[in-house]
Amino acid sequence: MKIDIIGAESLGVRGLCCFVTVAEQGILIDPGIALGFFRKGYAPHPVQVAVGEVIREKIIQAWGLATDIVFSHFHGDHVPLADANPYQLDIARVADLNPGVRIWTKSADFLSDKELKRFIALKNRLDARWQEGKTGLDPLRFSGPVPHGKRTEHNEKLMMTRIKDDAVFVHAPDIQLLDNETVDLVLEWKPDILLAGGPPLYLAQLNSELRNRAWQNALRLADSVGVLVLDHHLMRSREGLQWLNKLSLESGHSVLCAADFMKVPRSLLEAERKTLYEKFPVSSG
Repeated sequence: MKIDIIGAESLGVRGLCCFVTVAEQGILIDPGIALGFFRKGYAPHPVQVAVGEVIREKIIQAWGLATDIVFSHFHGDHVPLADANPYQLDIARVADLNPGVRIWTKSADFLSDKELKRFIALKNRLDARWQEGKTGLDPLRFSGPVPHGKRTEHNEKLMMTRIKDDAVFVHAPDIQLLDNETVDLVLEWKPDILLAGGPPLYLAQLNSELRNRAWQNALRLADSVGVLVLDHHLMRSREGLQWLNKLSLESGHSVLCAADFMKVPRSLLEAERKTLYEKFPVSSG
């Protein structure tokens, strides 16, 4: 098994995209990308735009090589879009690429109204074999719908992916470690390598109770998973990096971000947007 994390916040963009090679299969998970359209009054800095373009091209290249593509949910940083903004992946870039590829998604029964529109747009544009709401085929397995963040009556749902070869890899995007039952399921899958979305510490609505829940769940995972990679929302702030370092120290286990896993420098460009404008000013207009 070979795992390449293509896009994530510690790699300079919003998303949690990876490409997993198992024997003759190439599995592309969550082929989307985004940059926060505005953050504290700033549009994406040209440095971010340039990094985003590089990663976008890598996703498109991986799309062409894939035997299977997984959409965990239909947010704009996880899938291509028919109405993509300049910082996302336009569906036109992949619509005629790799016809007949298998595309795995959660059931349409668990889509929000906005997700359903995107689901229909993608299905209409992509010449692919859709595997909607199915449990998967070896080496692929999928969870049922789990909460996007904390469990509420109206919260959106996502699908986690398990790939078993010489090791077990689990992709758990946007779970944010905020639902104990979801973390229980991850642990039941016994991953050797886990790539998961950590808590959004930059959001004011993440109260002390939720922060503690995410922390306790992170400790549970650190104690049980051989290689734990936490990224996505967690790496949208410098606080997230401090949180990750503290987790490694207190758990006694090395916990990585995506950049660490890929052995490249950490590039938290979303967190550093204001600093980028200060270091590299952009003329008005």
